[in-house]
Amino acid sequence: MGLGVFAGVYAAYKSGAHLNPAVTIGLLANGAEEYGPDIPVGLATTLAYVAGQLLGAVLGAVLCWLAYKNQFDATEDAAAKLGVFSTAPEVRSPVWNVVTEVIGTFVLVFIILMFGNTPAELGPLPVALLVVGIGASLGGPTGYAINPVRDLGPRIAHAFLPIRGKGPSDWGYSWVPVVGPLIGGALAGLAAAAYV
Repeated sequence: MGLGVFAGVYAAYKSGAHLNPAVTIGLLANGAEEYGPDIPVGLATTLAYVAGQLLGAVLGAVLCWLAYKNQFDATEDAAAKLGVFSTAPEVRSPVWNVVTEVIGTFVLVFIILMFGNTPAELGPLPVALLVVGIGASLGGPTGYAINPVRDLGPRIAHAFLPIRGKGPSDWGYSWVPVVGPLIGGALAGLAAAAYV
């Protein structure tokens, strides 16, 4: 996942490299004036960013399905198919699963905001390594979405794609990897604002 973030940040640099609504919400909570060069923070830009992030996640999932269609057709395990598209907890405990996502996303967004306050202006590599580190340390309990659209977009794609033998999309859990990262991102933005 870290290498995907690395590539995505480079591809989206003109937007301020917004791939994750939790980061967008973190910047909003932090009191940022711009999301990217000449892109003011406001309701319209926030909604446009989140809509674009969600659309990108859905399209990415569709492309993944197209690339691996034969493998999806050959696999009979419905849970394994869903696991390609969305996260799932090791132990289903919604409150604790949200706590895990809040912690992981808080670390991600807080450190990204701190990177922005350094004279080195570190680029995408430290963010990619941070994502890998969060996954290695906190990925076990929930599969670490730490990005609401990373889970929601592909889960939507899973629901509408004609995947042979796919099973349900587990909508009962789907709110956890959305709510947890949004809370974590907002808390990180507030904490970073208080820190500097």
